[in-house]
Amino acid sequence: MDKLFIGLVVAMTVIVTASNILVQYAINDWLTWGALSYPIAFLVTDLTNRFQGPAMARRVVIVGFMMAVLMSFWLATPRIALASGTAFLIAQMLDVQVFNRLRDKTWWLPPLVSSSLGSALDTVLFFSIAFAATGLPWVTWAIGDFGVKMALALILLIPFRVAFGWWRASQRPATV
Repeated sequence: MDKLFIGLVVAMTVIVTASNILVQYAINDWLTWGALSYPIAFLVTDLTNRFQGPAMARRVVIVGFMMAVLMSFWLATPRIALASGTAFLIAQMLDVQVFNRLRDKTWWLPPLVSSSLGSALDTVLFFSIAFAATGLPWVTWAIGDFGVKMALALILLIPFRVAFGWWRASQRPATV
């Protein structure tokens, strides 16, 4: 098995599992700690899609999803594992599809649009499945979570751009 693929799957598994643990801890009535880590999953997906293509991105999402759900059943709760697995798989697959359709546009548009749409879908699905009917302030958490995801989608354009610049430079023919 390819070392890059294994590394990407491990990164995805760690990010999603950590987020599933952290989402159980509120910062306040508007935010949980998971909002700060989960957006990095979209960065992993988008970088994979940009450099390795949509087929590899989908493979990383699917295998990362399976590993993260198993880990989350053990380290978080079954309800969070189910909510996360459902939201993650659907949102990340949307991200891959949207990114791929926009891949020939200016460098920042594919990751920003795909992460924004994926984050919106993920937030609605995750918080309604994980916390509806629990008495917890899940609607305000979802609003706060989405706000942080949007802010981080903008901030994460910086490492995306750096990686994109390195990749483009490596694609140029060497000059003598």
